[in-house]
Amino acid sequence: MHRLLTDKLLKWKNSKFRKPLILWGARQVGKTWLMQTFGRENFENCVYISFYNNRRMAGLFEADYNPARIIKAISIELHVSIEPQKTLIIFDEVQSAMQVVESLKYFCEEASEYAVIAAGSLLGVSMHEGISFPVGKVDELHLHPMNFKEFLLAMQEPELAEFIDDWRVPEVSEFHEKYTELLKLYFYLGGMPEVVSRYADNRDLSEAREIQLSIINQYEGDFGKHVQPAQLPRIRMTWHAIPIQLAKENRKFFFGQVKTGSRMKDFEIAIQWLNDAGLIHKVHKVEKPGIPLKSYVDFTAFKLFLIDLGLLGALSELDSDSILHGNDIFKEFKGALTEQFVLQELIAANRYTPYYYSGEKSVYETNFVIQQKKNIIPLEVKAEQNLRSKSLKFYYEKFKPEYAVRTSMSNAADEGWLVNIPLWAIGSL
Repeated sequence: MHRLLTDKLLKWKNSKFRKPLILWGARQVGKTWLMQTFGRENFENCVYISFYNNRRMAGLFEADYNPARIIKAISIELHVSIEPQKTLIIFDEVQSAMQVVESLKYFCEEASEYAVIAAGSLLGVSMHEGISFPVGKVDELHLHPMNFKEFLLAMQEPELAEFIDDWRVPEVSEFHEKYTELLKLYFYLGGMPEVVSRYADNRDLSEAREIQLSIINQYEGDFGKHVQPAQLPRIRMTWHAIPIQLAKENRKFFFGQVKTGSRMKDFEIAIQWLNDAGLIHKVHKVEKPGIPLKSYVDFTAFKLFLIDLGLLGALSELDSDSILHGNDIFKEFKGALTEQFVLQELIAANRYTPYYYSGEKSVYETNFVIQQKKNIIPLEVKAEQNLRSKSLKFYYEKFKPEYAVRTSMSNAADEGWLVNIPLWAIGSL
């Protein structure tokens, strides 16, 4: 497999301003594989330490944070030679030894010649446990499930992956049906690396679903291990409510549909925990599409999405035939999967923070709005080839953006005020 974040890791490696790197990402998105593969391919040697159930190695950080002492101790413990610029040091599962995170400040200040990457599957959750985060002393990257371009590479379609950004070119548009077929497959498989890798090897959809359910079970197992007993029921209710909420035409999260009579304050901690764990994405409404967008956030209105659309399908018990070929039952949920896909493509690019906009009566809702330099771009998502865009037209006439974007199963089109980007190419926005 090839992960596009490798290019950013190479830029980090070669930067003269390089700091220790924290690689953020939920469990099972491929952090360990990426770090080790990057180390093998770009350094003379690689030292890998996992702190999961590893009290002995964690103890090396308890006396003090002196990098010279720590590096010497690691060399002795692991019988390896650690050389500046030539060795990549990987600290994995650091949520089990949060002193390692604090030590990165000292690696930055006193041992910047060493290349260090730290990662942990529940690092965002563990940061609330009184640990001093090394603000300004680390570089940060986020790893997400595989996006559609990475999926195409895994499916041995390098040409389709290479030319996906050229979606406006007529010669590329000729492959619209091929892209669409693979996109439907991606809707079912999603982007969790183990799912994609296994399917690429044996083309077994039922095995892919078993792996998805296993990942979901692992996530739900983390709930019981890392949260207070009083919060556990609310975290589980929130997690299982997301597919139900997304299936509604109005996908705004309603607490009363999680539990009758409940209010926002009853589930704030549960939502924050799932967000910190990287298992959900929280997309806020903006009261006005102004610059900067974050200045107009309505914190009382938001949508919740899962980490991965393949897991969304598994959690919703959608069978492969419904997603790949469609049926009347699936029509209602197709919009939810499509909106989930677009969100993931926007986030995977690490360029945009998506929001959404709706008027006071929520009659016309714009699925997403993003800030692109000095422009606010409205984005409407269509699950089918139905190209009526009443909501987007209303937005355009009210706010007069430089241009508007619609993404749908239809091919590329330019209507002057509106650009239609094929769904398979929305990551190129």
